[in-house]
Amino acid sequence: MSLETLNERVKTDLSYLAYGGADWVRPMEHPEGHVYDVVIVGGGQSGLGAAFGLLRERISNIVIIDENREGLEGPWETYARMVTLRTPKHLTSIDLGIPSLTFRAWWEAQAGPQGWEAIDKIPRGDWMNYLRWYRRVLGLPVINEVTLKLIEPGEDGIYRLHIGGAGAPSSQLLARKVVLATGIQGGGEWHVPEMIAGNLPEHMYAHTSENIDFNALAGKRIGILGGGASAFDNANYVLSEGAAEAHVFVRREQLPNVNPIRQMELSGMIERFHTLGDADKYGVISHFFRYNQPPTNDTFARAAAWPGFSLHLGSPWLKVEEVEDQAVVTTPKGEFAFDFLIVSTGLLSDPGLRPELRLVESHIARWSDCYQAPAEIANPLLDAHPYLSSGFALQSRDEEGKKLLHGLFVFNYSALASNGLSASAISGIRNAIPKLVCGVADQLFTDDRETILHSFYNYNEIEFTGEWLPATARPS
Repeated sequence: MSLETLNERVKTDLSYLAYGGADWVRPMEHPEGHVYDVVIVGGGQSGLGAAFGLLRERISNIVIIDENREGLEGPWETYARMVTLRTPKHLTSIDLGIPSLTFRAWWEAQAGPQGWEAIDKIPRGDWMNYLRWYRRVLGLPVINEVTLKLIEPGEDGIYRLHIGGAGAPSSQLLARKVVLATGIQGGGEWHVPEMIAGNLPEHMYAHTSENIDFNALAGKRIGILGGGASAFDNANYVLSEGAAEAHVFVRREQLPNVNPIRQMELSGMIERFHTLGDADKYGVISHFFRYNQPPTNDTFARAAAWPGFSLHLGSPWLKVEEVEDQAVVTTPKGEFAFDFLIVSTGLLSDPGLRPELRLVESHIARWSDCYQAPAEIANPLLDAHPYLSSGFALQSRDEEGKKLLHGLFVFNYSALASNGLSASAISGIRNAIPKLVCGVADQLFTDDRETILHSFYNYNEIEFTGEWLPATARPS
């Protein structure tokens, strides 16, 4: 099968499902311009999948905006430096149950069934190529190079999205609903410890999420802070680009060897997480944070195979300072001098860190507002996550915020605490998108409840004419 044949199969499959039927959402007139029913912020896998889900529900007055150039949405061609995805290849995702839209179908159309059997995990670059194809074959409405600056709620129930960028069609977009499909960092910000940011000039360190000039690091000694998979991805990458040494420092005495995600994928935890009460949800995610995920065996093996690789266990960084143009790191096991530091310390999830939410973030309920965890599992990083509905809608911590937040949906990594592995996680996105779409569609329906019911009660289009009956027995 060729890609051209697969493209036709996708169209046929969707036609069997009556995809693309007439919208049921009433159009809204506004003096300031066109009002979208939904604006999706982010054109990566979450945003694309959400758009397809909405289109399947006959909600087509939508648009996706993304700050990147076309084909560079998400992390896959920027700061993601793994060789392959970590997710098992057989897990489906944004296809939403359409076999011809799966990665496997796309792969086999080019490499055949034998090619599928030959790969262990999905190569990172090929995943991005699949997303490009998915967007193209579905004709999803994406506008690239558009940056969201501010979400302004209006008294009329319409959000003004203040935007900029080379691709921006105007200075603002109007939307009834806004979905923040903004990826791993979209719920807060990447975290660089103050001991590094406060003591070193910016040219001496970078977070793994940044665009790093690896060519400039050739022949250098590199220190890497963090024990997650991205630390080892970056160690492998910097050594492959010619660095002399890469030292990975981990605070734990041993690397974790159990991946809780694998259990979640098989146990129903991902699919049914929404049925848990707050205590169970908090307990599960607190456990997840505590034990984290190990690097995959192949990720670790690739990094460790380089002669310049070193792993330092039980070695948290106690102090970092600049000494004679080098970053000197103090650990319980001694001092180490490096030419450059790479920081793999993850991120902080808190709506207060997002500039686009600054007009409403004070009203957004966090987990700390809604649940007080027992001391033995309490985690301030988890407490700062937004407290969301099962449909990913923001909730208000006060009466004033209910109207301001009605219509804002968070479909990024900060949804983890409320909805488990979902947005930004390939393992969970297949189950998360229908819940998001249901949440958005339910709001649109209930917002228009009076008009919809009025139309129902006044509907009188004749369907049965009874022309075969005697004239006296025909309906009048």
